[in-house]
Amino acid sequence: MAITGYHHIGLWVKDTEKSYKFYTDGLGGKEIFSFPVPDLPGKLIYLVEIGGAVIEIIPRGEGREEKDAHWAHICFVSDDCEADYEMAIRAGAESRTKPNRSFLGTMEKCNAFVYGPDHEVIEFFQVF
Repeated sequence: MAITGYHHIGLWVKDTEKSYKFYTDGLGGKEIFSFPVPDLPGKLIYLVEIGGAVIEIIPRGEGREEKDAHWAHICFVSDDCEADYEMAIRAGAESRTKPNRSFLGTMEKCNAFVYGPDHEVIEFFQVF
């Protein structure tokens, strides 16, 4: 069990395509992965690498747009998602989403979310 770095930072956005173009064309980022949003047909979530950091561009959808975009969560790379989730709970975190092993497109992953001490959202992300 060890946290080995961060995987990505999630950003909720009003206009997915505008943000995608900003981080790729505008700032020179490279799309490394995309996958459909289950409850928003036709919408994609993009993972864009820029300067060694990965930004997850997340559309909010009808009726859920943000007035201003804001960071959704920080995501740590994990080599054991379930153990790191349990470690966080023992340290006083509140569960948001228990560990879930599934596929995002062709990427098999396990991820879990907790709330930190100031109700900030932390994700643990393991790729298989």
